[in-house]
Amino acid sequence: MSAWAVTPEAEELVLPGSGTRSLAHVLPGVVAALGADLPGAADARRALALPAVERACVVLVDGLGHLNLAERGGHAPFLRSLLPGSEPLVTTFPSTTATALGTFGTGASPGATGMLGYTVRVPGTGALGNLVSWTDLPDAHAWQTEPTVLEQAVAAGLPVTSIGPARFAGSGLTNAVLRGPAYVAAESLDARVDATVRALRAPGLAYLYWGEVDKAGHHHGWGSWQWGEALGELDAALARLSRSLPRGTLLVVTADHGMVDVDPGRRRDLAGDPVLGAGVALTAGEPRALHLHLDPDADAAAVTERWRAELGEDAVVATRDDAVAGGWFGPVSDHVRPVVGDVVVAMTGAATVVDSRTQTPASIALVGVHGSLTAREMLVPLLVHA
Repeated sequence: MSAWAVTPEAEELVLPGSGTRSLAHVLPGVVAALGADLPGAADARRALALPAVERACVVLVDGLGHLNLAERGGHAPFLRSLLPGSEPLVTTFPSTTATALGTFGTGASPGATGMLGYTVRVPGTGALGNLVSWTDLPDAHAWQTEPTVLEQAVAAGLPVTSIGPARFAGSGLTNAVLRGPAYVAAESLDARVDATVRALRAPGLAYLYWGEVDKAGHHHGWGSWQWGEALGELDAALARLSRSLPRGTLLVVTADHGMVDVDPGRRRDLAGDPVLGAGVALTAGEPRALHLHLDPDADAAAVTERWRAELGEDAVVATRDDAVAGGWFGPVSDHVRPVVGDVVVAMTGAATVVDSRTQTPASIALVGVHGSLTAREMLVPLLVHA
């Protein structure tokens, strides 16, 4: 039983590690259900109560938070039918794609993978690297050294197929956290469904990713008709997938994070703000979850107190030491610790802090965002159909 037998309010803060089930359990639990004996996989399977099977499909829907789905489930009759009796999983902090995929793909904490946000400061060079586009970063294998669940499953003899757009095959992010399986390129959702069905004619595991729900949320907000339309298209395709898979196939649908719609009136730009900008040399992360890397002579405790006083209830602000000790990133390896900001900021409500020195106008203007510790961002669905 998870800690969320009663789903919390959307604004409640949820720390990683809350409850007994998390996004880190999904792939290990599924490969254990398929009979692969990987470290910790049996415990993950028990935590998720997955049955033994010969075939399994894991679908990760970018941006489909548990509370977002529950509140707009009218657009998704198939997924809504799987909600009763299901309990959400807790994702990572930051609750963002690169970080969550790092933990999803490895079963390890962000503090071990180094996947600590949309952007990160690279120790040694000081560059602002982008973990999604994999720009200004070292080689993926050098940055993210934890073994992936899928490469371990393949090594154990389990047939695994990953299905997604051609541009993701061999990309930095794929090589960092989802390396190992055969990759089948398919662009449209229907094409991905068809490729998944073909892959599972024989026993094994198929992994399918879909990002259009997240895209609609970013540009229009998760409360928009466009988001509802994207959810409806997804739901119809997944209903077809469930009907087309061989009898007895385990279908698991989850997500990397949820989403909130922001209030432009509660947006602050650090670049033109003498109070928030003082002593901050570089801002990494994203507008809902910031890593503040400070000038050499700046005092982290003083910056933390100044940000707390300035932002009030719009943010939770901690020094690196306090955030690490508080488990925000799970266990943190020595080589990852410098990637964590001297000060770490988690926004609340509909507030954001941007930095126009490094962020584009288009990214600053996004309507739907994520990354912080609110339940709407941190809780993701675990929907199982067998």
